Amino acid sequence: MNVIEGTGAIVVEPDWSKLFDDDVEQVSAHEHWRIITTEMKERQLLAPATGHSIQRLVCAYLMFDRMYREVAENGVVTKPRRGNSKAIARISPYFTAMREAGSDAAALEAELGISPRRRGAATKVDRKQAKPRAADAYTSRTG
Repeated sequence: MNVIEGTGAIVVEPDWSKLFDDDVEQVSAHEHWRIITTEMKERQLLAPATGHSIQRLVCAYLMFDRMYREVAENGVVTKPRRGNSKAIARISPYFTAMREAGSDAAALEAELGISPRRRGAATKVDRKQAKPRAADAYTSRTG
């Protein structure tokens, strides 16, 4: 697990090698994580509870990119099989998965306050200080 300056104390970056085999995707995941957590920290939106949502967002980005490469190479429509008179052209399952990953990413961006449209709705994390109690004064004197 890598700690990004100033964010690792709040949210620890996942070990991308456990989620992705491809070195390029691991580097890309690290870069997405760095960008997202840095922006959220600067806007005071980063909290320990957002860690898994950020991980899902990074994974949605990578899935979108993976599916996009396949669609770009082979097209949106799959060709019917040769020799089968009943075969028809269909929408590529990669295109469907790409759209789902895009929708998931958009929803998570809105939830985390990252998308430009939703930035105003996101509120800062309230970091309340513990209220001192009478017992705190007693334990500090006896300890």
